[in-house]
Amino acid sequence: MATPAHCIFCFETLAATLEKRKALSLTQVEDSWAEYQQSLNPAGGDADAGADTENDDEAPKPAAISRLLNHSVGSAGSSSSSLPSSGKSSTTASGRESGVATPASSKSSGSSIFSLGKGKKENYIEVPLFITWNTVSARSGHKSLRGCIGTFEPMELESGLRSYALTSALEDPRFPPIPASLLPSLSAHVTLLTNFSSPSHDPLAWTLGQHGIRINFYERSRRLSSTYLPDVAPEQGWDKEEAVVSLMRKAGWRGREEDWRGTWDKGRGELVTYEGKVVGVGFAEYKGWREWVEKGSGR
Repeated sequence: MATPAHCIFCFETLAATLEKRKALSLTQVEDSWAEYQQSLNPAGGDADAGADTENDDEAPKPAAISRLLNHSVGSAGSSSSSLPSSGKSSTTASGRESGVATPASSKSSGSSIFSLGKGKKENYIEVPLFITWNTVSARSGHKSLRGCIGTFEPMELESGLRSYALTSALEDPRFPPIPASLLPSLSAHVTLLTNFSSPSHDPLAWTLGQHGIRINFYERSRRLSSTYLPDVAPEQGWDKEEAVVSLMRKAGWRGREEDWRGTWDKGRGELVTYEGKVVGVGFAEYKGWREWVEKGSGR
């Protein structure tokens, strides 16, 4: 299941790329995020002890944080997924998928100065995932899609998050690359995909609000394919038929709406369902954590 720390890592990866600096590793982000949360909500024990000794220069600093930035692991790679805003098919030659309705990798060192050799086994799992970037209006709080791409091929978690955080931000063909000036307006969202079904020829064989759907069908000898994440249809207020029709259009179908079922049946349409709970954080949360890390490092 995705966590807020995964979203913070996506922010860290993108910000470091735009700022031309090294990004922290996923393990470093997870460990420092946990300590940052403790510092905001002390519940006794070590957190209280650190907060109570304000005159001790070392007390507020988490373990080894004074060396955190100097020993950070470099970032690389990119990838992504999300509503249709163009007539382009949503599947790329590399197997990446973009397209949620509003929804190159490299290995990195798994070491962490926080874990002191402990390691995080969960960071070495392989999982399909999608990364979504939204812009958030400061006035109304309204979210607008700014990039969404992902993969149905399992990827090692850290590599996948890093790759698709960058690809969805910088290479989604529906949008220009996200500039550094837009960072304060962003929210980052991560969905880890699980529980894939076998293909079904019934386009309505899924549960609204529970399942994401991936479809493929043929039209005029073209194979069209696209996907919506589990949260898309409920956010748009669609019923299942409306969601499937929209998804067919997103895949590139331009026929009459009333002909959708005939097109599906004639084109040997197939539907695969999957599950995944989206988790998101805003820039203010990332900024608060990042400033805490920099302060703790003595910079």
